[in-house]
Amino acid sequence: MIHLGMLLLGLGLSWLWRAQVRIDSRSTWSQRWQWAWIHFLVPPLFLVMTALALAWMGPWGQMAGTGGWFCYGCALALLVLAAGVALHWVWEYGRSCRRTRLQALTELNLQGSEGSPSPAYVLDLEAPFAAQVGVWRSQLVVSRGLLQQLDQEHLQAVLAHEEAHRYYRDTLWMFGLGWLRRLTQWLPHTEALWQELLTLRELRADRWAAQRVDPLVLGEALLQVVGYGVIEPSTAGWVGFALEVQPDFGQRLQERIDALLQEAPEEPSPSLRMGGWAWFGLALLPLLVIPFHV
Repeated sequence: MIHLGMLLLGLGLSWLWRAQVRIDSRSTWSQRWQWAWIHFLVPPLFLVMTALALAWMGPWGQMAGTGGWFCYGCALALLVLAAGVALHWVWEYGRSCRRTRLQALTELNLQGSEGSPSPAYVLDLEAPFAAQVGVWRSQLVVSRGLLQQLDQEHLQAVLAHEEAHRYYRDTLWMFGLGWLRRLTQWLPHTEALWQELLTLRELRADRWAAQRVDPLVLGEALLQVVGYGVIEPSTAGWVGFALEVQPDFGQRLQERIDALLQEAPEEPSPSLRMGGWAWFGLALLPLLVIPFHV
């Protein structure tokens, strides 16, 4: 019966943890960064580790009890589902990246914010946008409209923002988090936490770019791109400049503009502090039961 208790505990704690989550945009960027990562990752990881522990221990033994086979089957089903979602996500991600390259009109070198050339694919779209496409080594994609509608100064500001995404390897992180988002859509507040992570990612990229170009120019470029109309990405592999369609997009946009207008904006922490990592130890607790299985 211990196996059944572990299964119910994994489901219950994951649900209750997420159910009490509330988004607080008044906190500092560093606090929001730590908070969003912990609440997005810990509950589903705790559930996955519980399933892994139950599958490893099997349906036999005194701890399994009469519901051993049921718990074993549920654990295997969850692990197979997680693997299936991951494989489909990899396939969709790769297909979208290949489609983007095939649809490109040409490949050219754009002058980045620091004077270095930035290779970019150009898509035949009138709407202005720029995005990073790929996983580990992302590649820049821009539209024909962006090159035609922005002058050199504003174009370099957009490129600086995209260089920040490449510097922080945001496409890689969003690739992994996107899989977890799809796997845990049924948990409360998954989408709200996802949008919070997207916003913090953009604030970090804006902050990085503002150290290399005029923040006012960057804000003007952001308004020009958004003013044309927000474009929802058609590819899973895009990490771009003002592309994501969010329920409270106007509020998020205003937050980015306000951050650029601050004289000394706070930089969101790109990594978890020691206290944050301690919370992830909770997700590994189910694995500690394995050595004591009888």
